[in-house]
This record gives sequence, structure tokens and C-alpha cells, in this order.
Amino acid sequence: MDIEKLTAIDVHTHAEVSSRGHSSLDDTLHAASAAYFKTEGDRRPTLEETAAYYRERNMAAVIFTVDAESATGTAPVPNEEVAEAAAAHPDVLIPFASVDPFRGKAGVRQARRLVEEYGVKGFKFHPSIQGFYPDDRAVAYDLYEVIEETGTIALFHTGQTGIGAGVPGGGGIRLKYSNPLHVDDVAADFPHLKIILAHPSFPWQDEALAVATHKPGVHIDLSGWSPKYFPPQLVRYAGSLLKDKVLFGSDFPVLTPDRWLADFAELPIKDEVRPKILKENAARLLGLTKP
Repeated sequence: MDIEKLTAIDVHTHAEVSSRGHSSLDDTLHAASAAYFKTEGDRRPTLEETAAYYRERNMAAVIFTVDAESATGTAPVPNEEVAEAAAAHPDVLIPFASVDPFRGKAGVRQARRLVEEYGVKGFKFHPSIQGFYPDDRAVAYDLYEVIEETGTIALFHTGQTGIGAGVPGGGGIRLKYSNPLHVDDVAADFPHLKIILAHPSFPWQDEALAVATHKPGVHIDLSGWSPKYFPPQLVRYAGSLLKDKVLFGSDFPVLTPDRWLADFAELPIKDEVRPKILKENAARLLGLTKP
């Protein structure tokens, strides 16, 4: 991967469908999220199509599935397939994985194998869909130990979610699990763990900013929202106190980088900070450049 030639690194994209046409969300949740985000284009691009999409834009993308099989009954897109696609497209794709924290010791072994044998760089958690509090020691702490030990990244969904939005009962998905304050305990208990809080964390934006300001290992990605809707305090912190810890993310395919970047250009952020958010902070965190 030629970092110098990239225009941006998108740290938040989803592998929506496997090579066999299997998706990690059922049709009802997929349709609801597409309506919620007013998705432009294909809601379920293949891994090959995603690689081509980002190559056309001279960008790199962190890509992952979400393993919430214990809660949803639906198997994820295989982590191995995502990693193999990234290996086939190393100029544009950076593999993360997702392991359902309720898999217990088997999940811990899986996480280690995915790092050692497949080269994954991080792990995605979606507490609301997976149905767990990030600071539940009995559920997830063994996984965090492996992630910290291997120097990979833990990326947590935070705040409201478009998955289940508009479906009766929200599809059974509970928002309470995704308050970023639950990740504060994780950051305190694993001081060398690299953490990303995904999304503007509505309705807990101030909590996310507090955690990222207080804990050195905690970063924030800006995915899932058009920048024109960002809370004003997030824009202020992104351009000042957290300018080295905020990361570009789109949430592709539900939100395209084209739309995100067009709206980001209108934010009152200094020109010297923009490259940090769009590429430099992510490159450093992912170990793609020297510290």
C-alpha cells in the first residue's frame, strides 16, 4: 500500500455479502437501514466491488463484517473471506475482523488465529447488535486481552444505530449498550489497547469526547453521519484538542465517501488539520507509517 499516493483512508466500511451471497443481517434489517440512511447505490456490494470502488478513488478502506450470531441467529460474512479479499487487494483494503463476544474461549482462539494466520489489523464490536456492555468483564475481557497483546485495534460502535431503526421495537436492538462511557472502563483496564469509538455518539457525544480526551489510546471515527449534521462540539474538538485522534470514516456502503467528503469540505476546520483527519492519523494508528 502506497500511503503517499492515497488521498484518504476510510477506517469504517462494511463487508455486506459473502461470495455465496450470504449477508450478516436479515433482509428486514438491511432494508430498514437502507431507508434510514437513504443509501445511494448498491446496499450490498461484494468485496471485489468494494475494492474497485476505493481503487477508483485512490483511497484505502478498513473493511469488516459484524459477528452478532448469538443475538441475531444470522452467521456473519466469514472473517477469513474478508481477510483473503484484503490480501488479494492489498493496495486498497485493510482487514479487520469481528468476533461475537459470546463465543467465549472459542472466540478468543478465533481472534488470535485471525491475527496470526490472516493478518487482521483490528476487531469490530457492535454492542447494540451483539447485545453486551463493553465493560462486562465476564463477556469480552478475554477478547480484549488478545487484541491488546497482538497490538491490534478494538473498534466499538457507539451511539444510536440505523440498524433496526423504524422496525417495530427497533428489531430488538437496544441502544443502551453503545454509550461510550462503557468503553472508558475498557480503556482504563487495558491501558495499551488501541481503541476507536465509531461515529458521532448521539446522544452521548460529550461522553465520547471526554473519554477520547482523557484516555490516550482512544480515538474517534466520524463515520455514519454526513458531516453537515455533526454536533458543533465534535467539530471544535476535531479541529483542536483531538486533531491527532479523529479519523475519517464513511460507513460505506450506507454512506458513500463521496457524499461524506463533499460535506466535510464545508466544515470550519483548518487546512492543516484536514490531512490528519483524512489520512495521517489513521496511517499512524494502523502502523502504516512510522510513529
